[in-house]
Amino acid sequence: MTDLEFNKNEDSLRLLISEMKRKHAIIALGGGKNKIEKQHKKGKLTARERIDFLKDKEAEFLEIGAFVGEGMYKEYGGCPSGGVVAGITYIKKRQCIIIANDATVKAGSWFPITGKKNLRIQEIAMENRLPIIYLVDSAGVFLPMQDEIFPDKEHFGRIFRNNARMSSLGIIQISAIMGSCVAGGAYLPIMSDEALIVDKTASIFLAGSYLVKAAIGENIDNETLGGATTHCEISGVTDYKAKNDKDALNKIRNIMDKIGSYEKAGFNRKESIPPNKDQKEIYGIIPKDRTKPYNIKDIIARLVDKSEFEEYKEEYGKSIVCGYARIDGWAVGIVANQRTIIKNKKGEMQIGGVIYSDSADKSTRFISNCNQKKIPLVFLQDVTGFMVGSRSEHGGIIKDGAKMVNAMANSVVPKFTVIIGNSYGAGNYAMCGKAYDPRLIVAWPTANLAVMGGEQAAKVLLEIEKSSLKSKGELINEKKEKELLKTIKTKYKKQTSPYYAAANLWIDAIIDPLETRKIISTGIEAANHAPIKEKYNPGIIQT
Repeated sequence: MTDLEFNKNEDSLRLLISEMKRKHAIIALGGGKNKIEKQHKKGKLTARERIDFLKDKEAEFLEIGAFVGEGMYKEYGGCPSGGVVAGITYIKKRQCIIIANDATVKAGSWFPITGKKNLRIQEIAMENRLPIIYLVDSAGVFLPMQDEIFPDKEHFGRIFRNNARMSSLGIIQISAIMGSCVAGGAYLPIMSDEALIVDKTASIFLAGSYLVKAAIGENIDNETLGGATTHCEISGVTDYKAKNDKDALNKIRNIMDKIGSYEKAGFNRKESIPPNKDQKEIYGIIPKDRTKPYNIKDIIARLVDKSEFEEYKEEYGKSIVCGYARIDGWAVGIVANQRTIIKNKKGEMQIGGVIYSDSADKSTRFISNCNQKKIPLVFLQDVTGFMVGSRSEHGGIIKDGAKMVNAMANSVVPKFTVIIGNSYGAGNYAMCGKAYDPRLIVAWPTANLAVMGGEQAAKVLLEIEKSSLKSKGELINEKKEKELLKTIKTKYKKQTSPYYAAANLWIDAIIDPLETRKIISTGIEAANHAPIKEKYNPGIIQT
């Protein structure tokens, strides 16, 4: 690679990161500055201010789902971050999860995507046995969309089922009622181990004063109906009364300070040593043109401790690179798509980013080895799919791909996925996409997620559209065809963007590549809270 090419790549990726930070700064304002000021006038902190006060000052906050809801519900004014702020951090040096309703976004109402995000956060807590803190300030289900959030298995009610399951599993749950908490939403804090309520600014009830008046004719104000004094002195629903937001958050910190230690999974960790190679060089290695090749080993060398990588079956199945390393001291097994053009020992050329039978076979063995050795798996995705054509089909590519998916899907060690570039079709599945329960799945700004590449997809969609128009008797000239193709490409490109994936929670976060080590390390530390109880059993594998 020339210096000029490196510099162009670097400039391109830095621009993408700058755009990501710009978007996040807007999202961080929630419902906007005016809504934030209204919160402050009520004597309340915003969701992000509450989290910042609650966590240890020196601790980082690994935000999950920051871009959730991006571009959604425009007819209702949008739903930045899905109306909740959530992530992994530390309170009194104890790793935990915090999830806070953002009252600046439609008074903290629950949109469909809000429910999905809450369930994802609870899933992370359950998988990793992490304590979870709920900071509740919500007007309840967003009524204009109640049919999309209320009754189904993965809707609002699932949250309370998870509350009950987590309690049964011994996962600590603490809630602070810091504003409205109404109707079904009232069960969440009260199904937690302990519940705090802020005096005067918070209330909790199944039905507010207006509904009570309409239902039974009783005249009563909300404070008397469900304020802090009522629930701490009369009903006994809540356990602690707090004077204000900060007092409530300090009470949570005091509770967290007294929690006992936990049983560990026992993943191997040594002293963290930075990579010998300059991590910032990643910016110049990833090609601006995503069709161009690059060597994934150059990326790995800038992610792992001391840039040391013990490669498994180096000379076999070269389109996937497998091997052992350490990230921030943690032992990991890495499975990564190779993006260079490869020539195997049979003299056959293999395209970078494509999974062939030999690489699928190698990956299967390696994943099994990591399970045998209790080593967490890290998947680095830049994959266009499995090899097609008669040679591959006759060679049993479906069988070998199925073997890899089987080993990966049944893996009992924690899995972490980083989407570097392409994440297409069945390649997404085999390399541990969202459907395969990675503990965390993140993407670089260079990522693309789709069933197939843009060019191929656009041509297929064009033929479908042309056929449809022809059946209606419309003639397609060359100009019309070009216009259709342009429209299709624009729409498809939007849908393959990492922001589209993040908005729909197909990924947990979009990150700066330089954050990769920290995120994997945080994820493994979280996973270390959950001892492995299952035996690795990949089931029936065709050989």
